[in-house]
Amino acid sequence: MPVKRSVSGAGRSILQAARENFGFDDLRLGQEAAIRSLLAKRDTLVVMPTGSGKSAIYQVAGIMRRGPVLVVSPLIALQKDQVDSIQASKGNARALVINSTLPFSELRDALERVARRKFKFIFLAPEQLVKEEVFNALKEARLAFVVIDEAHCISQWGHDFRPDYLELGRVIDALGHPVTLALTATASSEVREEIVQRLGMNKPRILTASFDRPNIYLRVDRFEQENKKLEAVIHQVRWATKPGIVYVGTRKTAEQIMASLAEEGISSVFYHGGLKASERHQVQDEFMSGRAGVIVATNAFGMGIDKADIRFVYHHDVPDSLDAYYQEIGRGGRDGERSEAILFFRKEDIGAQAFHTGSGKTSEDELGTVADALSAGSRALKISEIAERTDLTVRRVQMLIQKLQDTETVQVLSSGKLKLRRNADLHRAAELVAASDEERQRGNKERLEQMRDYAEATGCRRELLLRYFGEEFHGPCHNCDNCEAQNPEATLDPSVGTRREVA
Repeated sequence: MPVKRSVSGAGRSILQAARENFGFDDLRLGQEAAIRSLLAKRDTLVVMPTGSGKSAIYQVAGIMRRGPVLVVSPLIALQKDQVDSIQASKGNARALVINSTLPFSELRDALERVARRKFKFIFLAPEQLVKEEVFNALKEARLAFVVIDEAHCISQWGHDFRPDYLELGRVIDALGHPVTLALTATASSEVREEIVQRLGMNKPRILTASFDRPNIYLRVDRFEQENKKLEAVIHQVRWATKPGIVYVGTRKTAEQIMASLAEEGISSVFYHGGLKASERHQVQDEFMSGRAGVIVATNAFGMGIDKADIRFVYHHDVPDSLDAYYQEIGRGGRDGERSEAILFFRKEDIGAQAFHTGSGKTSEDELGTVADALSAGSRALKISEIAERTDLTVRRVQMLIQKLQDTETVQVLSSGKLKLRRNADLHRAAELVAASDEERQRGNKERLEQMRDYAEATGCRRELLLRYFGEEFHGPCHNCDNCEAQNPEATLDPSVGTRREVA
C-alpha cells in the first residue's frame, strides 16, 4: 500500500491530476519523483518491480503536458490492456493501439488522427516505428513524451533481448528527441548503462525503487539425481496452494511435468514461444481465468502478465541470470499475500544452462554477406531489403547491422536506411565483433556463476539477491530457507508488508 503523506505545491498538482483523471487515491514516492522528472523535461530511466505502477508515471505526466505520448511496448495484449484501462478511467484521455492487425483503411484513418493530435496515448510495437507512414504521423504530432516499456529488451546483456528494440534510439533522435522515459522491472547496472546508451538518453535521471518483495518466501531444494528433482517438483505442486507457475528449460521437461500432474488430477497448461498466437492466447486465458491452476512454461511466458494471486513460482531448471530469476519470481504474490519461490537445483544444471545459452559467436561469413549486400549498389538499403538479398531473417540482419554499427562500419541515415561507411575495414570490424562476443560470453558465464552462488548460498538469500541489484540489505530476512533454519522461531507476517518477528 502507498504511504500516506502530506503534499504541497507541485506534488499536490500531480496528485490532483492522478485522482481526477485516473482515480488514484495516492501515488508512491517513486512514481511522483519520476513524474516530476518528466515534467521537468528530463529523460528518465525507472527501474521498479513488476506491479509497482510504472504505467501511472506516463499516464499522469502525459495528462499534465500538451502533446501526445507514444508508448512502445513489445506485446499487443499488454498494449490493449493499457488502452482499455485508460479508456475506462475517470478522465477523457483518448488512446489507441497501432498494430499489424489493423486493416489498411483503419490504419490510414488512425494515422491521420494521430498526426492531428486527436489521441493522448498511442501504443505500438517497436517494429511499427520503422514504417514510413507511422513515423511521419508521429513526427507531425509533435510528441510530448516517448515511453519505452520493458526497456531491458534493448540490452544484449539482458534476459529478454529483442532485436526490434535496436532501432529505437535512431527513431527517437529522428523524432527530435522528445523527452524519453524508459521503464523496466529489473536491470543490473550493465543493463541500465546499455539502455541509456542505445536510447541516446541525455543525462537521464535514474530512479530505482526497492527490489525487495518481503512476502515472497525464497528457497532452494538441492538434488543429486534428475528423477528425484522431477518427483519433488510434482510433489510440491501437488500440495501447493494454486494458482502457480512452473518454469522449465525445455518442452520435453514440460511434457513430463504435465503428464505427471495429469496423473495427480491437477489441471495444467503449457506455454512456449513456438505456439501460434491463437494458441498462446488460449493457454494464457485458461490460466488467467483460473480454469487451469498451474501453467508450465518456458521463459517465453510472463512479460505483461498481471495476475495478482499467484501463490508459487517454481523453477525446475535454473535461469541464465539473477535478473531473469528475479523477474520470474516477481510474478508471484502481487496481492501482498504470501507466495513462495523455490528453485529445484542440481549442480549439473549450471553446465546445462551454459550449453543452452550457447557461445553467441557471430559468423564472420554472415557479416561479410551483409556488407556485400550494402556495397553491391549505389543506394542505401532498408533492413528488409538486405534480408531479401542475403536470405537471412530480418531479425538476424538487425543483429548483424547493430554489430557493424557498433564498430562504425555501417552508417544509419535519418531515413533508417543503411550504407557502408567509406573505407570500411571489414576485417577490422570482424575482429572487434569477435572481441565483443568474447566479452559477452564471459559476462554470460559470470551471470551463471552468480546463479550458482545464489543456489549454494548458506546465508540470507534475500541479502544476496538484493545486493546483486545494488540495494543494501543485511539479513536475516526471516523469510528464506536459510534464515528459517538459523532462526526457526522467527517468521514473517506478509500482511504487514515489511519484515518483523512475530509470535
